[in-house]
Amino acid sequence: MDLVGVAEIRVMLGNVSRQRASVIANQRNYPEPVAVRAMGKVWRKSDVEVWIKKHRPESATG
Repeated sequence: MDLVGVAEIRVMLGNVSRQRASVIANQRNYPEPVAVRAMGKVWRKSDVEVWIKKHRPESATG
């Protein structure tokens, strides 16, 4: 299972700021993190990719 944190998510969203990526990741409709570690929350990469394609198609990569 590929996991991503805010640093990876900001790149997936088109190099938005870390603060903007955190705001997006805290939205109610954003996928639930699979774990909260000392470094912060982590998500399944596939869940984030699906969310980006649905909610921010202009940011979708691939």
